[in-house]
Amino acid sequence: MTGMLRTVHRLPASARRRRRRHAYLVLLAWLCGLLFFVPVAWMVLTSLHSETDAATNPPSLGAPLTLHGYREFFGEGSGVSPWPPLLNSLTASVVSTLLVLALAVPAAYALSIKPVRKWRDVLFFFLSTKMLPLVAALLPLYLVAQHTGMLDNIWLLVLLYTAMNLPIAVWMMRSFLAEIPVEMLEAAAIDGAGLATTLTRIVAPVALPGLAATALISFIFSWNELLFARVLTGVVAGTAPVFLTGFVTSQGLFLAKVCAAATFISLPVLIAGFAAQDKLVQGLSLGAVK
Repeated sequence: MTGMLRTVHRLPASARRRRRRHAYLVLLAWLCGLLFFVPVAWMVLTSLHSETDAATNPPSLGAPLTLHGYREFFGEGSGVSPWPPLLNSLTASVVSTLLVLALAVPAAYALSIKPVRKWRDVLFFFLSTKMLPLVAALLPLYLVAQHTGMLDNIWLLVLLYTAMNLPIAVWMMRSFLAEIPVEMLEAAAIDGAGLATTLTRIVAPVALPGLAATALISFIFSWNELLFARVLTGVVAGTAPVFLTGFVTSQGLFLAKVCAAATFISLPVLIAGFAAQDKLVQGLSLGAVK
């Protein structure tokens, strides 16, 4: 131990400064992690309390635990089932994510591996579509949906979510596909591979981390979207976030039940994030976002 301490003291001043800086960064990362984790843990804990204990101020940490909030969420008292909104959210999120990937990969391939003229202008045009506030497009979209009979239709949300997430997906995939060695594509072309074969057998396996990162972000954005779902849907195509807002009633805010609903509705995103964790980190660090 004494020898190790002597070795540390013999380190140059610059090395010691780097070690201290590294220790500070590690401490900051832990603090940031706790900052994001504590509200989630508090929500889960509140969901396991009764309404009386959840409403106390300051909150009671040692209150007895109960699943009453989850039973209320599944319709024990009201008889309203959360499964139709959950299935609507799952349908809209999964189908729109698949459409986004199907459209973003060829577009990113054309803008990176086979670049078009003024490709920077094309990318800026894609990104400029995200600069319009969503509320500014709400009335035109409502009128179009009304005249086409698409109000309260889940496929309208699929189209909207696809259009909303496509610009970001093209940017992410373009940045990642630019890292693919051109020699691999040239070898595939020499072997006679067409565009479809190149995309499915050459580009897709190499770009799998980028695909996972793009798919996860598109899924999260679609799953969490509330404004369009609230205005353009009703009874049939209501999504999980819309169902969650229904717990805020004129009778008051039932905190335990709301936290139970929020916890359960957050599970698909958390499961998808953990399932694609390795690919997501690899995709975000190797060029999916720059």
